[in-house]
Amino acid sequence: MAQIRSFIAIELPDELKKELAELVDGLKSSGQSGVKWVNPYSIHLTLKFLGNIDTSRIDEIVAVIERSVQDISPFQIGVGKTGVFPNLRRVQVVWVGLKGDVDKLAQIQQSIESGLAPLGFPAESRKFTPHLTLARLRNQATQDERQRIGQIITATEFESSHGINVNAISLMKSQLTREGAIYSRINIVRL
Repeated sequence: MAQIRSFIAIELPDELKKELAELVDGLKSSGQSGVKWVNPYSIHLTLKFLGNIDTSRIDEIVAVIERSVQDISPFQIGVGKTGVFPNLRRVQVVWVGLKGDVDKLAQIQQSIESGLAPLGFPAESRKFTPHLTLARLRNQATQDERQRIGQIITATEFESSHGINVNAISLMKSQLTREGAIYSRINIVRL
């Protein structure tokens, strides 16, 4: 049986990706080592990472997404400030937060999560925190490098003039390459 690495996400508008590219370029100019920057043009809002799935399961996964959004009308969320996980002293992930109707977003994510659990996809143990990942720190990054990137993020002002119109949820494929992951849409469910 053929397998693909996949996840469920909301795709971003090109205008927002352009703004995120400018933000990443500015952050990269600090010359921080130990940081793996995400390609801004492949950034998306992940709702659920599925891992490797048999292609024969695509229909049942899409059915869960359809049930999860059947009573939800399209809505908009905004892009907020920069931040880090887990904290400014031990930075592992650099992100941009989301604001606005994030309760609807959380409702969709929770419905997808609970709909997929009976299909054998374990529920995420961490609370859903909607964000757009900009970078991850490499395992070999030193404590000083982690703190320095935390200081840079704290000092970075970012305000987007573009929001995200949430009118569809996508089942995505992720192909890992030496240059980074390549994402493509497998299926789309409209709200």
